[in-house]
Amino acid sequence: MPIAGRDSVMRRRDRALVRLMHHGDEPVTVAAWAASGCVRIRADAGSREGAAYAVERMRFALGVDHDLEDFHRAFKLDPLLGPVIRRRPWIRPLRRPEPFEALAWAITEQLIEAERAARIQRRLVFRYGRTSSCGTLRDAPSPAALADRAPAELEACDLAGKRAIAMVRVAREVAAGRADLTQHEPSWKRLRTIREIGSWTIDKLAYHGQGRDDCIPAGDLAYVKLVGRLAGLGRRATEDEVRAFFERYAPFQALAGTYLLMGRFRPLFNN
Repeated sequence: MPIAGRDSVMRRRDRALVRLMHHGDEPVTVAAWAASGCVRIRADAGSREGAAYAVERMRFALGVDHDLEDFHRAFKLDPLLGPVIRRRPWIRPLRRPEPFEALAWAITEQLIEAERAARIQRRLVFRYGRTSSCGTLRDAPSPAALADRAPAELEACDLAGKRAIAMVRVAREVAAGRADLTQHEPSWKRLRTIREIGSWTIDKLAYHGQGRDDCIPAGDLAYVKLVGRLAGLGRRATEDEVRAFFERYAPFQALAGTYLLMGRFRPLFNN
């Protein structure tokens, strides 16, 4: 089981990961825990439909149904991936239950350190996230909640000015249905018309929010350092060089990147 996130949405209670979600306007509390070689998920909601929705989204976020058999079979003998696959075959990418959550958090993470991004996310959650009936859990802000904000309000959460404007514009596109995040390529095309929304942000949405294992965030600092070292460049790689390096792992480029970072080369990037 992954650790609880630093954005204060996912909480750990005893052995379980617990968070609040919403099925439309209906609040749902969902918990997941490991037991006897399996993952159990329970949702408390006012309707069967709401509970089923929350369970399905938590399964997606935890990778319970993420079938890696084809990936393992294709690259078990690869000189880089093979040792990781044999030693840690359970590695899964960390996903977000809702695509908009992945998109919004990617905007907060643009070109800043992880701890500062987490502080911004916590402020957004506590100011604009919906609260559970018990008052102890908060959901990530919905598109509608952020669409109603002025950029200056998001700047007050320490989000940079241009990114605050982008966040509001993105939220309005999604809330109005003009960017339907269930439609991958069409939504990416629409979002790319917004300033400050580039390939890295779209790749983060695709990989962590839409389950696209082929969309590696190639501009990520970890990847430009990794490929610079593996390719013997003597410098950080460019985004294009990262994409070219991982093309050999298509259609699992992002998954391959996760395995290399988490399984074999993670110590290289601790400094």
